[in-house]
Amino acid sequence: MITYELTEQQKQIKELTHWFAENEIRPISLEADRLGKVPDEWLDKVNKMGIQLNTSSFGGDDADKKSSKNERQGNRLGVIATEEIAWGDPAIALSLPGAGLGGPPIQSSGTPEQKQRFLSIFTKDKPRWGAYALTEPEAGSDASGVQTTAQKVDGGYILNGQKIFITNGGRASWVVVFATIDKSLGRAGQRAFVVEKGTKGFSCTKLVKKMGLRANETAELLFEDCFVPDENLLGGEEFYKTAASKPSGFQVAMKTFDSTRPIVAAMAIGIARAAYEYTIDLVRKEYPKVGQFPTIASELLAEAEQDIAAARYLTWEAAWKADIGVANAKEAAMSKAYAGQMALDVCVKCLEILGPIGLDGHLVEKLYRDVKVFDIFEGTNQIQHLVIARRQYAPYNVRV
Repeated sequence: MITYELTEQQKQIKELTHWFAENEIRPISLEADRLGKVPDEWLDKVNKMGIQLNTSSFGGDDADKKSSKNERQGNRLGVIATEEIAWGDPAIALSLPGAGLGGPPIQSSGTPEQKQRFLSIFTKDKPRWGAYALTEPEAGSDASGVQTTAQKVDGGYILNGQKIFITNGGRASWVVVFATIDKSLGRAGQRAFVVEKGTKGFSCTKLVKKMGLRANETAELLFEDCFVPDENLLGGEEFYKTAASKPSGFQVAMKTFDSTRPIVAAMAIGIARAAYEYTIDLVRKEYPKVGQFPTIASELLAEAEQDIAAARYLTWEAAWKADIGVANAKEAAMSKAYAGQMALDVCVKCLEILGPIGLDGHLVEKLYRDVKVFDIFEGTNQIQHLVIARRQYAPYNVRV
């Protein structure tokens, strides 16, 4: 049964990551946002410290081993650490070296050889990134509508298509790319490939300028007659021929979301908490400048605190279910949908309380710009509600 009391290991991870966020991330946050990038020397420094963007980054080698209750801890440690890092700065959190969103599909669906080949490159010698490429101009919320094609040829596949809004896509050493071998097959025709940087026909055509998360790289990728060898088909040929489960690239993508949506929810919680704590501290110190309505300010901040707590408990439940191997698609969707909207609402409340003090380069104004995307990426809130509804009606054989 889930408990909301942190274990000693979880407390240590929380304290370590908060220290890192407060002392290493927050001091460069506003400047990185202004420049639109995280300094290379800073990335090199934290990579040498062993801090990377992976679910169990901050738990060490034993992060995903079983606890005294015989339960794995990787997902819970991941959301606890991610909340603290995003409290420091969400754009910098997404810019940390590591496999990032590309890690979970390789970990869950890759062959042993693929896991070794693609995940072993993330060492302390130099910063490296992985990436996850699903979204296209005509296939965002509807992941089943992927148009990028994969034509089978001798020894591999030829990829043609475009991917957009890919986090760390320009600098990634490899990208997990979703394509279809036959559009008429719909979801069943999708496959997942690992495309390595430098592959002929694979290029980054543009780095996108954004309203928020400016310090994090977001890329557009192009595949023009890009040859990908058979050994880079995620899971291998046999994986897609399994008669019992009939897996497809679409299922790989959805399974990834079950792991990553709680992580995204935890980031939104970190943003909301940062805005809330900054605002309540400023109200205490400079109340005469803020306004003449202490009751209104207190009520808004009380609402913010309770909403942050509610989102955190939803997120912890989704991560706990993933750790114990129980299907968590509904809980993952609930945590992501609730936390994203909650964080946006909290940032709005904080700006309303602060008025002019919260604008013009202050932290809360930046967080407000950053947070908007959290009800969009990893599936819009409407898509999350659809996921939830389908699982609500599933026992009654009603299709939503």
